[in-house]
Amino acid sequence: MRIVVTSASGANGNGCGALLAFDRNGRLLGPFGPDAGITDPRGLHLHPDGKHLYVNNGDDRVLLLDERGEVVASTAPMDRLNPGGGAISPDGRYCVTSRTLRTVVAFAGDLSGPGVPLVPEDVVAFPRGFAFSSDGGLFLAAGATDSSDVAAGVILALSPAPQRQRTRLVEDADLSPLDLTLAPNGNILTSSEVPFGSEGAVTSIREYDARTGKLVRVFRPDGSVRFQRPRGLRLAPDGRLFCVTRDEVVMFDFESTKMLGAAVRIDELHGQALEFFPP
Repeated sequence: MRIVVTSASGANGNGCGALLAFDRNGRLLGPFGPDAGITDPRGLHLHPDGKHLYVNNGDDRVLLLDERGEVVASTAPMDRLNPGGGAISPDGRYCVTSRTLRTVVAFAGDLSGPGVPLVPEDVVAFPRGFAFSSDGGLFLAAGATDSSDVAAGVILALSPAPQRQRTRLVEDADLSPLDLTLAPNGNILTSSEVPFGSEGAVTSIREYDARTGKLVRVFRPDGSVRFQRPRGLRLAPDGRLFCVTRDEVVMFDFESTKMLGAAVRIDELHGQALEFFPP
């Protein structure tokens, strides 16, 4: 298993601006995806076939890479897409958050054709991660736009199409979400940094009941890692919970919430997302 991480560039973190691959022991294998078309990569998601990788590109496109990291398909540039994270919808489309349009956009699984908004534009001020429920509904995290935004973190629950009725499922002053995924038990997991953008921010991963929105547990660092600027979340095949941060990819035991240390350490990583990819 390889751990593939997006390292942000420019306004997103001044990192490497590339995909980086690590082995299961955290050893840097080098860039994943030598194609010059990869620009300021953001979200990542494994294709359902397990042999390809979606990459949300900083030039308003989505790319599909093969196991060698070569681009085999891409969308046409979509004006103001500015993609963040991505996920597979129940009908097999690849969906991404649009930071500028402030919505979620769906593309065909093979990236052919135009993107289609799943929900109205400006549904949130800044989409910070999303996941689909088993019935086709949508959980969407509304995060801070900048360091001056001190509003309580919100996670919306949107009913299945076509109604897409919105409910403020979670509203938590101790939450500023950066990514969102679903746990094996169906609960919502979100990485958090409060206040957003602050050097002294309180960082954590927070678990909420997907039905009631109540806080269930908090995953906190134990001092063995820096855990600064937590971003993308992924659950490994063995059940461990991984989170990519500024200089590390950190691990928690999901069952106990115990911190397991850093799987990866590299200065100025400025990680945005991670994914597990076959060797």
